[in-house]
Amino acid sequence: MTHTVDFSTVSTAGLESSPVAAALAGLRANEARYFKNKYDHVFTVEAAPDAAETIDWVHRILSEERGIVIASRPLEATAFQVENLRMAYVFYENGLSINVMYALDESGKRAVGFKLSDGMEVPEELSSFKFARQKSKLAGTIRGSYFVIKNEY
Repeated sequence: MTHTVDFSTVSTAGLESSPVAAALAGLRANEARYFKNKYDHVFTVEAAPDAAETIDWVHRILSEERGIVIASRPLEATAFQVENLRMAYVFYENGLSINVMYALDESGKRAVGFKLSDGMEVPEELSSFKFARQKSKLAGTIRGSYFVIKNEY
């Protein structure tokens, strides 16, 4: 079942099993606010079992591009298109958010982004990445990193 992420009233619905549920909910709300403000897109998510195709696509890119396998359990995911960008997000139980930005034209930008919820440790599988910090009213301190996608998906 799909539900809309409300960035006015942050809710942990769907993320309750995370040890950093409030921070992860803030991170999810931060993404919802960004897409509403930039693209007038309403950010919706669905439970992981209902979003298997999206999760599989993200995991395939991680595996084929960098040999990364995420140890944490996915809780929710979403996939959508804004302008010429295919977007996918997966939110994990440990507080990790992974997004794929995939331009539909070959000359466009394609990247995988990682965001760590406030209070979570860097997962072992991402320990080789350097994380920059940013402040968010909704999510506290977000640590983020990314890599550029080289192949076609």
